Amino acid sequence: MGQETKETEENWKTRHKMVVVGPHISIITLNVNRLNSPIKRHRVAGWIKEQDPTICCLQETHLSPKDKHRLRVKGWRTILQANNEQKKAGVTILISDKVDFKAKQIKKDKEGQYIMIKGTLHQEDITLINIYAPNTGAPKFVKQLLIELKEDINNNTIIVGDLNTPLTPMDRTSRQKINKEIIELNEKLDQMDLIDIYRTLHPKTAGYTFFSTAHGTFSRIDHILGTKANINKYKRVEII
Repeated sequence: MGQETKETEENWKTRHKMVVVGPHISIITLNVNRLNSPIKRHRVAGWIKEQDPTICCLQETHLSPKDKHRLRVKGWRTILQANNEQKKAGVTILISDKVDFKAKQIKKDKEGQYIMIKGTLHQEDITLINIYAPNTGAPKFVKQLLIELKEDINNNTIIVGDLNTPLTPMDRTSRQKINKEIIELNEKLDQMDLIDIYRTLHPKTAGYTFFSTAHGTFSRIDHILGTKANINKYKRVEII
């Protein structure tokens, strides 16, 4: 087993999660840590089929804009992506053929750090934003992105992805204090009526999505955000 495959398996033990939005809608999100290998793409496709979500959001695909065919999964023909020409970052949204989805608007950046789709799902409005924040300056990046997308964010918005940022001391085993940039990000989330859905539903659960080999610590840097007004809409949010 190659080092890359082994690393991926270790990440998958802690990095995938599911949010059930309603009785018939579920969203899963996963940092795939590159999809250049055919073997890894096959394993990811198998994982998606096994989870059988309504919507699947992937981060850090490291694919180019011409690589859409590499993301094909039987049963998920709708593939929306934002990629970097240098095969860095990269985010993707796959939508199941089982649902009636119609896209109305798509926004994305050329760096492959985020994609936003607006549309209808079973004739209900939905705005979905998939983010992969850079390793350096992540809180500042996410805050600025939220400011730029402010007019697009409403009560039907769900934000998922790898924010590369633990939002509270409980989100990492070291329990160190959060810095000024994270405090400012949390303030912006509050101003926009956005909440960390997992933390809201599990205020005392220390669930982690990432392990740092260098520091020997676990943290939760992957998040699912929504509006306070719609908290009752989320039946289940878990890290699996």
